[in-house]
Formats: sequence, C-alpha cells, structure tokens
Amino acid sequence: MRFIVHGAGAIGGLAGGRLHAAGHEVVLIARGAHGTAMRERGLRIVDPDGSRTVAVNVVERPDEIAFADGDVVLLSVKTQDTVAALRDLALAAPATTPVVCAQNGVANEDFALRAFDTVYGMTVNCPALYLEPGVVRVHSAPVAGLFDLGRYPSGVDDTAAAIAAALSEATFLSEVRPDIMRWKYGKLRFNIANAVEALCGPGALRGRAAKLSRAEADACYAAAGIEPLVEAAGSPRRTAVVDLPVGGTERVGGSTYQSLLRGTGATEVDYLNGEIARLGRLHGVPTPVNTAVQRLANEHARDRVAPGTLTDADILRAAGLDGDAS
Repeated sequence: MRFIVHGAGAIGGLAGGRLHAAGHEVVLIARGAHGTAMRERGLRIVDPDGSRTVAVNVVERPDEIAFADGDVVLLSVKTQDTVAALRDLALAAPATTPVVCAQNGVANEDFALRAFDTVYGMTVNCPALYLEPGVVRVHSAPVAGLFDLGRYPSGVDDTAAAIAAALSEATFLSEVRPDIMRWKYGKLRFNIANAVEALCGPGALRGRAAKLSRAEADACYAAAGIEPLVEAAGSPRRTAVVDLPVGGTERVGGSTYQSLLRGTGATEVDYLNGEIARLGRLHGVPTPVNTAVQRLANEHARDRVAPGTLTDADILRAAGLDGDAS
C-alpha cells in the first residue's frame, strides 16, 4: 500500500512523515514554500521528545504521480480547498483509487464520492501545527493522535483495516468504525468552537459563545435525527493524546486560530459553524451564534485580522443576543 497525501500541512505532513518513518511508501503533494522546503531539505517533524527530518518524496501536483493499484489517497487539505483538490486528483488518479477524508467537517466525503468509487471518513484528533515551511510540530508523544476511519456513508472493509494498521505502526491510535459519520458529527460539535477561539482567544473555549454554539448544534442534530458519538473523556485512548510543550513552546490554538495567525485569507468556518447554520435552515432551528461566528471569522480571514481581537460579548451582540446571555 502506497499513501498519497494530498495536502501536507499539519495533519497531512505529520501523517505522511510518520508513515514514511515507519517504513511505508509515501508521496506528499504540497505547493508553495512548504513544498519547496520539503523537497530541498526534507520534512522536519518536531515533538516533545525532539525532532526528526524525513526525506519523503514530495510533488507539486497529482499529475506528477503514476497512480497504481494499491495506492490510497489521504486527503488532508482544508475543506474550502477540497473541491479544487479533488478536481486535480480526479484528472490524474483512477476513480477506483480509495480516498480517505482526513479532514474536519462532514462535507468532504460527499464531495469525494462525486469523483471516486470508494471513500472513507476519518476523525482526526491531533494537536499538530504547521507554522513555517518544511516544519510540522506535534505536541503529543509518544502517541501523536487518534485517527479512526470507516467507509462512507457507513461500513468497514479490508482496506480500512489495512490503513488503520499502518497508522497504528506510525505513532497513531487508529480504529475502524462502521458508523464513522456519527463520530465525525461528534467531532464537528467540538470543532465549532474553533472559530470562537480564533476570534476571541483560547479562553473563549469555556465562554458563553462556545457554549451557545454547541447548544445550537445539539438542537440541530436532534431535529435532523443525527446521533453523534464521541470518545469518553477519561478513556485510555483519549488520555493518550496529550498537549505538551515543544521546545519550551506551548501549542498555539486550533486550526482556525492558526489560519488567522498565518494570514491565509480563508478558514474552514463555512464547513464547521456553517454546517450547523445549514442544518438549522433545513430543519427550522435558529442558529444565531453559529451564523454570527461564521460571518465574523470570514471577515477576519479576508481582512487578515490577527486572532484573539474580539470578546464573547462582541459575538453575542453580532448574534443579536444580550452580552450576558446564558
């Protein structure tokens, strides 16, 4: 099995680098300064125990790869880039190539199924960052993260089991889930606070806006008949993923926070808080907080506003709620 990692940022770079280090054949697809740095100097992975540089194969586009039987694509671009990435991939890879959506949100799998026969969903729980070209940082060791997967929309097969086994050899905990989308909806409920953190700073994860955004998600899930699943808080698997300093530096926020910090001009908010707003519109459930967070995060991304410039009260006012709402 050869792994083609389409999108070698924090998650894709870490997964591909660790799979390569474990002896698996890997090709990373990465553009720009990050791709250039990895081609010229290798991919440096830094964790609480030190750093390691891996000389993994890196290409700029899918059409540079001669796809063959046994190839598996790990799709790990940001969701706002998924459609374009799949378009390029579909022009180079056979429709029979398995595609694993190692991404936040629940829209990617349906996008992928328009072009590929066999699609897998994956939940990603991993405190990784990509802040400089050629370097990925992960704040958990010896277990780097939890990468569970299953067939989309449901089911398991031998390919899913083989992928999980390979990831389990490469510093991740990975299980096959027949109901992976229920797990992805559980992860989505957690991730909708990412944009609140990006707008207001890490302390806002425990604030009113985050609490209300999740309450809206719960109401939407109930109306839509969605029953999310999550790993128990004290389970051995969940506690195996820690958040430790790397080189004396604490982790800097989640993926949306990092997008604002790097000034990328876009975030995944349309597929996180926007997904809750979509469900609300479909099922007649008000989602003022998620709608306000989506709009504010998009504005801040567009204007290259640094993370952490708003307060909970700012979000609640934008949502048409009293700043003291509970």
